[in-house]
Amino acid sequence: MDRYKKQRMRMVETQIRARSISDTRVLKVMETVPRHLFVDEGLIDQAYNDNPLPIGEHQTISQPYIVALMTEALELKGRERVLEIGTGSGYQTAILAKLADRVFSIERVASLATRARKILDRLNCYNVAIRVGDGSYGWREEAPFDAIIITAATPQIPSFLAEQLAPGGRFVVPVGSRDVQTLYKLTRSADNPSEMKKEDLGGVRFVSLIGESGWKS
Repeated sequence: MDRYKKQRMRMVETQIRARSISDTRVLKVMETVPRHLFVDEGLIDQAYNDNPLPIGEHQTISQPYIVALMTEALELKGRERVLEIGTGSGYQTAILAKLADRVFSIERVASLATRARKILDRLNCYNVAIRVGDGSYGWREEAPFDAIIITAATPQIPSFLAEQLAPGGRFVVPVGSRDVQTLYKLTRSADNPSEMKKEDLGGVRFVSLIGESGWKS
């Protein structure tokens, strides 16, 4: 028996659908992926609350609404190859794995990557590959990607990653200072790959991206 099912349904109804997230595939997946598996044992009773939670190593699991917003912006139909920068707890990774064909995720902190891998395997998310390293370089040998998502704040849009986005692909990234950022959706033109449409999805606050295209420490 899934004792957390009602909490997930309430989370989706009051935090996500109520804020105009309408992609039925995203809503359904967020009703089923067990978010409580991705938080520390002492915080399980807060797993479906409307806020981020600490996961150790100065990192967080994002607010459920933000996960839904970023996922919906990627416009996943099920056939895509997705690059995720910042595996973290693995929760966003699991959502992507249920909605896309392949997910390539990069995490800077080895202990978080190991923990996320164990939970993803438990959920049969075998279409996910995880690498430990500087995510701002991307995963060039697996490029191009139909969608790219960065789950950490960056001072500018990383050029290494933009170059790995396929024609027609979507790129979601929080850009700004370490204190506050704007969430942007970039869409590469399918007809003219040198053109990139930019949309403002609103203000957000993420932990900092550490690396070549982020902050140094």
